[in-house]
Amino acid sequence: MTATQTIAAALNGQPDLYSALRHAVTRAQAMPAIPDLIAACDATTAARLASVDAGLLAAVARHGLTGEAVPGAAALRRALATVATHPLFLPDPATAPCMALPTTGERPDMPAFSDPAFDPWFAQHQARGTHYGLGLYGENRTVYATPQFADAASPERRTIHLGIDVFAPAGTPVHAPLPGRVRHLAYNADPLDYGHTLILEHDLNGTRFFTLYGHLAATLPGLHPAGSVEPGQIIAHLGDWPENGGWAPHIHFQIITDLLATSGNFFGVGHAGLIDIWSDISPDPNLLMRLPTTSFTV
Repeated sequence: MTATQTIAAALNGQPDLYSALRHAVTRAQAMPAIPDLIAACDATTAARLASVDAGLLAAVARHGLTGEAVPGAAALRRALATVATHPLFLPDPATAPCMALPTTGERPDMPAFSDPAFDPWFAQHQARGTHYGLGLYGENRTVYATPQFADAASPERRTIHLGIDVFAPAGTPVHAPLPGRVRHLAYNADPLDYGHTLILEHDLNGTRFFTLYGHLAATLPGLHPAGSVEPGQIIAHLGDWPENGGWAPHIHFQIITDLLATSGNFFGVGHAGLIDIWSDISPDPNLLMRLPTTSFTV
């Protein structure tokens, strides 16, 4: 029996294929080609695997084998922490008055971000001097515990937020933090999706990575696929309801080390059981935003 067949046998019939794959690869000490692995599984398991992102399956397997879901992820995190960046917004949220907006009950009077009542609630805080609201990276959000954020490989929903949200009025300009080029311009129209979405590709000392900007207005000034952007350039504006996916005006900002098998969209939330893998794929955006840790506390 080949290593791929051994791994496939360990997956057949398992309720959580991600966990089973991770452990089977660790035991086998072999990295299977995902198409070959799917072909070696029984029909039911093969169909479940084939329905999810092949790049994510490869990242899970790679983590089981090497301890790193994306090669060079740890080194990239170190480099991102020191690279020169331009603020996403002016004034810079790192120095302007901000308020943390956790969704786990710390602000019991706060409407949901998808509730139009959020706008007047936040406007009251802005009138008292708050400039930006901040949604937290790594937060477990119950709003995502719906079938839209499920897949066939696991009973676990994707509920862990992989970006930082910055709430500000619709139309607020967004600036490029780094030099790069436009990888994707897309409109993701599903309810609670990104709406207008921009993904930039960057090169840092020979390492490629991406930044994602979700919930934008339709005005993407002068951008076109493969076009270049410079630090500080206005690349977008915050979208309003409903063009931004059905949310209060804000940006979802995310770092991505591997686009997996996606095009024009990307996972904004991940599985809690795979957080070590997702944090390699989408490390903390504060590596680039440089907000004080106190910005994220109530």
